[in-house]
Amino acid sequence: MAKNISSETQNEAMKVAKATQKPGQTKEQTKLIALGIEKGIAEYKKQQKSKARDRDKSRKQEIRAKARAAEVQNTETDEVEAKANIQLLPWGLLIISWIGFIGFHFLK
Repeated sequence: MAKNISSETQNEAMKVAKATQKPGQTKEQTKLIALGIEKGIAEYKKQQKSKARDRDKSRKQEIRAKARAAEVQNTETDEVEAKANIQLLPWGLLIISWIGFIGFHFLK
């Protein structure tokens, strides 16, 4: 575990241990306290990284959900427009055919 701890964390832990050092406390005791503080800092950082990952996952899931909802809405809109176009097609063909028949009749 000590290999994963950065020198910055070790220095910070030593500063805190020395700041809370009591009179008559040996260097060994101070080092042990510093090790405990290092472990605490490392655990805190690990928890914060985990929380950050969870927040990122949640944010990405929300973005994906919004994208899916927008895609579904666009698909539904496209389907409605396609239905409207399909419903106009038979009427348009009917009108064009009648115009053609009337035009053919008058050109005779």
